[in-house]
Amino acid sequence: MKKMRIDKLKDSILIIVAFILGGVLTYVVVTGNLTTSSKGTTSSGGATCSSKNCTKVLVDGSGISQSVSKVYDGVAIVRNYQNNELAGFGTGFVYKEDDKYDYLITNHHVIDGNNKVTVVTSKDEELDAEVLGSDSYADIAVIRIKKNKNLTVLSIGTSENSKLGDLVFTIGTPVSNEYQGSVSTGHLAGKDRMVTVSTSSNGYGTSSGDWVMKVLQTDASINPGNSGGPLMNSNGEVIGVISMKLVKEGMGFAIPIEYAMSKIETLEKGEEIKWPQLGVQMVNVSDVKQSRFGSNYNIPNDVKTGVVVAGIVSGTGASKSDLKEGDIITKLNGEEVENAAYLRYELYKYAPGDTITLTYLRDGKEHETKAVLSKSE
Repeated sequence: MKKMRIDKLKDSILIIVAFILGGVLTYVVVTGNLTTSSKGTTSSGGATCSSKNCTKVLVDGSGISQSVSKVYDGVAIVRNYQNNELAGFGTGFVYKEDDKYDYLITNHHVIDGNNKVTVVTSKDEELDAEVLGSDSYADIAVIRIKKNKNLTVLSIGTSENSKLGDLVFTIGTPVSNEYQGSVSTGHLAGKDRMVTVSTSSNGYGTSSGDWVMKVLQTDASINPGNSGGPLMNSNGEVIGVISMKLVKEGMGFAIPIEYAMSKIETLEKGEEIKWPQLGVQMVNVSDVKQSRFGSNYNIPNDVKTGVVVAGIVSGTGASKSDLKEGDIITKLNGEEVENAAYLRYELYKYAPGDTITLTYLRDGKEHETKAVLSKSE
């Protein structure tokens, strides 16, 4: 009899424990990051919020309509007029406002060569814009218009917190004006991609570009007209600036928003970005070996990369260093220099007045020298 009472007591305790555990698990399922909708589809929270005013959006089978709706009015067409005729267009987005103006970011190549720039809002209003500053190497421009009640300020996020596979989207005007406000979704396909860029207005990612940019890669559909538009995470935070100049074989790329924002204050003031100058005329080792330059410079057979010093500008840091014409620069502050574009990439990490160390080859032997960078003319 006593044994039966003990067994019943054990059963009661097990039932109570099971009930408590069931309640805890139910709470976790209901309040956690994963929920099950009435249609049986699983939903998850959006990307981690970066900005203070970010609202996390639920991503489910219906897409990211919440995020699109809250940022849609912050994206606009940017039109470039030359000789009073429409010469081209791209996209821009509002990143801040004050009592008088709305400020937009777009690409340098979108507004390059203009004598007039306008902004067309999502409500189809065409407004005169003022270009405050622009830079061809960064491919960033800042424009402003008189404050407009129909525009929304977008939240600036961070690409650093983004992960491969994260859902991303962009809004823009691909191909022609009739497709204004097109939404394109995809994923973050790559980070820290090194892409060669040409600074000429029509140089779209040429292999012999001027320099290299570290960018984000996306498989979202990017077309002419998307240039200057925002690449956003699932919460609608801007993590990059789309640039058609970076498109390669169907892959889309965006300038990380951190890099773009680091140039904004200078451009807002109408000041030029102070890129450093080394003071050397450069020829790629690969070009020398494949062209008529080959007979002019003595390049060892086992040297495949680097930059040949074809000339030195007087009064610059290079002219006061140990470099001579014919030397082959292979490293800058210990970082490998594949060609002239990569040399500029490493160089532009520094500012005028900084001292750098160059590794170079002369007669097949490796040497080092220091040079003080000056401001580019």
